[in-house]
Amino acid sequence: MSDETVRILVFSDDKDKRAAVINGIGLRASKDTPRIEWVEAATGFGVRDAFDQQDFALLVLDAESKKEGGMSVAQDLQETRDGVPPIIFLTARPQDEWLATWAGATATVSDPIDPIILQETVAEVLRGAAR
Repeated sequence: MSDETVRILVFSDDKDKRAAVINGIGLRASKDTPRIEWVEAATGFGVRDAFDQQDFALLVLDAESKKEGGMSVAQDLQETRDGVPPIIFLTARPQDEWLATWAGATATVSDPIDPIILQETVAEVLRGAAR
């Protein structure tokens, strides 16, 4: 078990969805991955502000957020900032996976969020980022 801590940003305009992500994963995605410090953002501006002030191991972005979706935020970050970490998109339908890949997704998780699938996906991405 690692004593390391990583920071993960979760973005959604829906506070219940942010809570579902955080509660579904908890403080550690798996016993062999670092502890997680969660940072929440409810707007694209909030994502950019947090990104400019802190380092993140992973971004979990809601592709279905109303004003500005996670895919738009991800594209902007990749075009305007260096060091963008892996990205997991929360998508409404499995069919959206191709669009998420185009937008820079490392992985996707479909709604409704299955906490086990989400936890396994986050653990897998964190393991890959540690290599």
